[in-house]
Amino acid sequence: MTDWIDEDGFRANVGILLMQEDGRVFLGGRAGGRGWQCPQGGIGRDEEFETALYRELREEVGLAPADVRYLGATADWLRYRLPPGYVRRHASPRCIGQKQRWALLRFLGGDERLRFDTTDEPPEFERHRWAEYWEPVREVVYFKRDVYRAMLHELGRLAFPDGLPPYPPWWEQGRPGPALPRQRGA
Repeated sequence: MTDWIDEDGFRANVGILLMQEDGRVFLGGRAGGRGWQCPQGGIGRDEEFETALYRELREEVGLAPADVRYLGATADWLRYRLPPGYVRRHASPRCIGQKQRWALLRFLGGDERLRFDTTDEPPEFERHRWAEYWEPVREVVYFKRDVYRAMLHELGRLAFPDGLPPYPPWWEQGRPGPALPRQRGA
């Protein structure tokens, strides 16, 4: 697969918010102890979003389409820039960040279905945990946090039609996210 990097230097990417019935979300512990994040991966230039979504689901967490129920996706691309130290200066085309479309998937199985060794490539994750809905914002690397905030708010409207879960006490620390929608019980 050839990476799709647009004319502005953003690599096209699919992100997966994998959620259990109780509202907890999957966080994968990156191989080598490099933090936590949701599954994500590149979209090929001629690859459809749905094809990339299910390919990445299989590659990163070993799940098949029958293991999940598709609930929806972000309407548009969410972008983040890489910090200068992460940009490969001599790469062509030059990638300055990622543009991501995120899908919300309801997990239909048990943890025994999760596998991190389903490709010939080194695994992205070596461990996982099920976290409270807003926890990915705190756990992901700092330069992806605004995208995670926006993604959780947008997909939260699909996951929780009666209102978003309450924000945790740490939510207001640091840079605020997008406008805060109505929460459950508000």
